Amino acid sequence: MIWEGWTAQNFVDELQPQLDMIMYGQSWQQPFTTKAQLKEACRDMQPYYKKHIPEVVSYFAQRYGLK
Repeated sequence: MIWEGWTAQNFVDELQPQLDMIMYGQSWQQPFTTKAQLKEACRDMQPYYKKHIPEVVSYFAQRYGLK
């Protein structure tokens, strides 16, 4: 557990719809082009817990092909 019963998967589930919109061009925000940009966005968009979660960033970096 990462935060009060939340697992990395809970954070992935929470962020995925919003990140998919950004990365697939369905948002005003430009898609991320680097893993560093993605890491910062994940941290900022996570509910409640505002620290870097490596498992979450790794999952999304792989999903979107970022290095």
